[in-house]
Amino acid sequence: MANIKSQIKRNRQNKKLHDRNAAVKSELKTTQKKVLAAVGEGDAEAAQTRARQATRELDKAASKGILHKKTAARRKSRLTRAAQTRQCQHHQPASPM
Repeated sequence: MANIKSQIKRNRQNKKLHDRNAAVKSELKTTQKKVLAAVGEGDAEAAQTRARQATRELDKAASKGILHKKTAARRKSRLTRAAQTRQCQHHQPASPM
């Protein structure tokens, strides 16, 4: 335990920020799982909607420094690609056999 007043305050601030960052990261994981669940169910409309919401949350986290901006970009890309793939499979015409 620190004895210096400024270090005690710094420890308090770090704990508060750590807790907030952990909550935001947990929420991000939940929204990403919702996108992947919608893709797994085959619901293209819900997948697109949830992917947009996840993109917005990832952008917010990156702008606040919770995630690195390239990490957010990579995750957005993967989620969008998953949602797009499901939509393309949903709208493909049947093969003429």
